[in-house]
Amino acid sequence: MTFQGSITALVTPFKKGKLDERALARLVRRQIDAGTDGLVPCGTTGESPTLSYKEHERVIEVVVDAANGEVPVIAGTGSNSTDEAIEMTRFAKKAGADGALMVTPYYNKPTQEGIFRHYEAVAKRVDIPIVLYNIPGRSVVTVSAETVARLAKIPTIVAVKEATGSMDMTSHILSLCDITVLSGDDSLTLPLMAIGAKGVISVASNVVPAEVAAMTDAFATGHVNEARALHNKLFSLCRALFVETNPIPVKRAMKLLGLCDDELRLPLWPISAANEKALIQAMKDFGLKVKA
Repeated sequence: MTFQGSITALVTPFKKGKLDERALARLVRRQIDAGTDGLVPCGTTGESPTLSYKEHERVIEVVVDAANGEVPVIAGTGSNSTDEAIEMTRFAKKAGADGALMVTPYYNKPTQEGIFRHYEAVAKRVDIPIVLYNIPGRSVVTVSAETVARLAKIPTIVAVKEATGSMDMTSHILSLCDITVLSGDDSLTLPLMAIGAKGVISVASNVVPAEVAAMTDAFATGHVNEARALHNKLFSLCRALFVETNPIPVKRAMKLLGLCDDELRLPLWPISAANEKALIQAMKDFGLKVKA
């Protein structure tokens, strides 16, 4: 399966400490109606670190059910324990997910050989398309371009979410193999597509799904000037959505749009007043109607 275009890393809405399943299903419908090309539940934006195992599984089930096969669902199933990653990926496949997004094992600080063996073990045990997730800012370790190329030889490892923030990393990867690269940084989506990436796993598309989808579609169909104009329009909003740790700002933005509550789980804490002011201004400048 090919994953490309605008793929939304969904927020996980909570209400009084519990998963808000109705709100989650509504968010899925909104994404599909806006032209989003795929959905990622239980990623970083979905607060996977504070979901219980049962909640993690339920979020995947709700999103798969609400998507109803209209767009691919790539479930976050990564862990710093290979055995746990295998079990979560097995569940995702059983639940009907179309792929698995797997973050590089965090905290353990594995070597490149350990990283390779981790992903290889999951790929051998679960027959599902796997998207590598290279985000050293969260996981401490970086998957080298050489390791990505080595992993790309495994048939079910089909893509990498590239969130190192380095243009050179994408160029290096694509000089070594033809794996699908997806941007992991909203502000770099268009620049990375210009050197060969196929789309983005986006935070901003929670807020403005139609515009992010329009940008990736425009570039893919050769309408470069249109894509550039959308990139420039999106840029300030994208930066504002990362003024504090993701998903703190995006959840507040969703509340300001009346889409779901902005409830977070510790150790995440609501956005500061100063940064909320900056976020609201960016949303208004974009043309969004912000609710008090």
